Amino acid sequence: MLSTILILLGNSSKSIAKQKLILASTTSTLDSGLFDVLIPPFEKKYNYEVKVIAVGTGQAIRLAKDGNADVLLIHDREAEEKFVREGYGIKRLDVMHNDFFIVGPRNDPAGVKGSKTLDAFKKIFELRVSFVSRGDDSGTHKKELSFWKKLNLKPSGSWYIESGTGMEATLRIAIEKIAYILCDRATWLSHKKEADVLDILVEGDPELFNPYSVIVVSPAKYPWVKYESAKKFADFLRSSEGQEIIRNYGVDKFGEPLFFPDVIK
Repeated sequence: MLSTILILLGNSSKSIAKQKLILASTTSTLDSGLFDVLIPPFEKKYNYEVKVIAVGTGQAIRLAKDGNADVLLIHDREAEEKFVREGYGIKRLDVMHNDFFIVGPRNDPAGVKGSKTLDAFKKIFELRVSFVSRGDDSGTHKKELSFWKKLNLKPSGSWYIESGTGMEATLRIAIEKIAYILCDRATWLSHKKEADVLDILVEGDPELFNPYSVIVVSPAKYPWVKYESAKKFADFLRSSEGQEIIRNYGVDKFGEPLFFPDVIK
């Protein structure tokens, strides 16, 4: 009788399948390695399996609008607010931030070192020195485009190289071309050892602030999305446990964090 009960219990535990959750996020969060330490504790705690689709923010939003994602972790405030305003997402919630750097050749042919962001972009444009753009409708790409727009400039020509790909791959092109690039802190710190021909030339300008938000996709719009699961994930990111993981990530390897928590300071 006892053995029968144990067999039944064993079969019962095996029948508890992991719930699946689709997260559409940016390439920088994946490439930085943050998800390797942030997602497993959530999966273990709630018996979930999180599938990450890492693309540019624009593409992540399109996936959600097509009903192919349960939750977003992205970084384009204007697009995020529009997504929620149009009823695709429940609410935009702050999670973390870092910043962008203008990185470029160590000899700095455009003379941008120490400049303000807009002044640096203007100098790069005027001298037509090589600049690599994401060109992929990502949050980083939109940030770059906002600078050109503020300057009323439209970059084009052989000096302006559009990669059409993620941040890590775009940085590798900039290394190969020894070109200027707008790069987020996490990607730069993760790969700066490979970028010995480049250096940080502009940083610390408020224009370079880079906030990330989590948005649960609306079940009213898409009844099949896993709303409760997505809400648990959003809550975990903003919990003391999630925020502490974000705060500490990168400190042991790089001597500084790659992201900074926005909920628990």
